[in-house]
Amino acid sequence: MLDLDRFYADCRDAVAQDDSHKGVSEILSRVMRTPDAVIAALGEPQRAGVTSLYSSPGLLIDNVIWGPYMTIMPHDHRMWALIGVYSGREDNIFWRRLPPDGSHGIEAAGAESLCRGDCMPLGPDIIHSVTNPIPRFTGAIHIYGGDLLNQERSEWNPETLREHPFDVEKANRLFEESNRVYWPSY
Repeated sequence: MLDLDRFYADCRDAVAQDDSHKGVSEILSRVMRTPDAVIAALGEPQRAGVTSLYSSPGLLIDNVIWGPYMTIMPHDHRMWALIGVYSGREDNIFWRRLPPDGSHGIEAAGAESLCRGDCMPLGPDIIHSVTNPIPRFTGAIHIYGGDLLNQERSEWNPETLREHPFDVEKANRLFEESNRVYWPSY
């Protein structure tokens, strides 16, 4: 089983030595080599949501559970991030800003699918949207190089692709809506 306290301490030590994502990326990659150990420590994903596992001003570690077929709108983090999938699949669409000429604010620029055991870094300027394309829950550890909860961020309307301030409550509602679809008695 994964020793969560050791994992948090290793990540914290890596950031203390180098505030880039590099050291933490190595740690997360090592952890994702044994996804069953992550499931043993965190439990099998059964409900969509975000659970904060560790938080400090320079480091946030979340357990993100995507509901079946759930999608979250394009958004940024404005800090480095790492994603490690331990169950299911997470599809990321990457977006690039367009010149401010009155057209849409972003356009699709690439995509990457992460399967069980995969890890991926995101730079501080990355804009992405996330979809769980499978009919079961997907579990992933997301690590951020700062205090994401208090970071000014943006989201983009998925229909118009116009930029707006990131709305945490709206994002939380997307997770809750996913739970209501798959757990009607919830």
